[in-house]
This record gives sequence, structure tokens and C-alpha cells, in this order.
Amino acid sequence: MSAHLKRHRFDLQAAGRRLHAERLTPPQATNGPTLVFLHEGLGSIGQWRDFPARLCTLTRLPGLVYERWGFGHSEPLAGPRPKDYLNLEAEESLPEVLAACDITDPPILFGHSDGASIALLFAAAYPERVCAVISEAAHVFIEEICLAGIRETRSAYEQGDLLSKGLQRYHGAKTDSMFRGWCDTWLRADFRDWNMEQALRRIVCPTLIIQGADDEYGTRAQVDAIAEGVAGPKDIVWLSGCAHVPHYQAPDSVLAVTTDFIERVCATLQG
Repeated sequence: MSAHLKRHRFDLQAAGRRLHAERLTPPQATNGPTLVFLHEGLGSIGQWRDFPARLCTLTRLPGLVYERWGFGHSEPLAGPRPKDYLNLEAEESLPEVLAACDITDPPILFGHSDGASIALLFAAAYPERVCAVISEAAHVFIEEICLAGIRETRSAYEQGDLLSKGLQRYHGAKTDSMFRGWCDTWLRADFRDWNMEQALRRIVCPTLIIQGADDEYGTRAQVDAIAEGVAGPKDIVWLSGCAHVPHYQAPDSVLAVTTDFIERVCATLQG
């Protein structure tokens, strides 16, 4: 499907850090909004696999995928992450990423897990600068199931199994600092009361909320909080047989619902 899609890898500066990014230009691209993909807490460009390319091709919209500070080919993380690191990514780094890439029209943000939380925080901080949000497996407050899942993931990582080796494929020498920057932050005592529910009411753009029915890091309470909190129109999609990564575990279903959502958003923009 995406054989003729053009890819361009490059580095940029945002919030004082060197970040790595990839532009996606599908065949017969339109002048609609750019799809900006925000990866998970252990993610990278490569870990999205072909999903961004497929979605850009189906919607004929340009795409941008980038790696946040400490991930993939971006600048290595220095020191522990602050408690408000998700807010900093949304309010300081992402605006500079968009500016560096000359994305001046409001984009459609597709965020997964941490990336979805960042997408929602950006839409809350800059409601006039986002066209729509696709929130996949977002966290808006801390649940015990999330902490239990992170502890289990930490155990698997420390045992040196395929998880650590798999992550090294994408993050190289910075794998351990990347993993600790995620794991240690979420398990810190002072992070236990992290909560972004109050910010949701400032979101006025259309929001698509996607959740796997068997998500090992979150419950229905996350979806309910987002749906009840956002002020704009919202769609909710539950995917049975899916855990925390629906775009990998059920890619065709996620592509179908996101393509439909994006087409409806673009139709509204065109009047």
C-alpha cells in the first residue's frame, strides 16, 4: 500500500534538544492537516512499524513521526525526568517541533500511551493549534494496574530477556537510560498523585478515544475520564482481544476507525 510513499529522515532542535524525525509524504497527498504521531513511553519511530505510512496513504495526508528526548536516534536523556515531563513535552517541546518542521496549520495528533497523554495536554494548552486528537491507550491519572504492569515490565527487562534485547534494536546505547527514565519516573512516590483530568475540559477539538479491552496498563476509568472531561465532540472505540497496543495488535481495525474519523474531520474543515 505504501510502496510509493516518500520518507525523509532528519534532525531538528526543540526545547534545547536534538530530536530525530521522519516526514511521510503519500502518493497523491492533499493539502489537509499533517498527521503527527507521538510514540509511547518506550517507543521510537521504528516501533510504529508501518502504521503511520499506512494511515498517511489511506488518508492521503502528510505525516510526521519524531522521537522525543531520550529515545531512538534523538539526544540521550540526562538525569531523571521531572514529575511534569509530560506537560513539558506538550507545552514546550511539541510546539517547537511543529515550528521546526514548518507545520503552521493545526495538525491531527495521533498519540499512543505517553504520547496520547502528551497529545491531550497539547490540545488543552493550545486549543486553537490542533485540528483533532486520536488518543490510543492514554493515561490521565495513575491506577494501580498501571504501576503493577510497569513493575512486571521492569522485572522482564532486568532479567535480560527478549524485551531488553528488543529495545536495544531501536534505542542502542541509550536503552538503559531510556528505560529507567520511563520506569523509575512512573514508580516514584512523588508521581503517584499525577493527574491531568482538570486540563481535559479545555479540549474543544474532536477526539477519538481508542482502548484495548484487555489493556494491561489501564482500565475503563481512563476512557471514562477522557470522554467526560473533554469539551469537544468525542468518539469511543473499544477493541476486544487487544491489550495496550491496538495499532499493532489489531492494525486493520485501528486503521479503519482512524481513517473514518480523519475523513469526517477533514470534511468539516472543508465546510
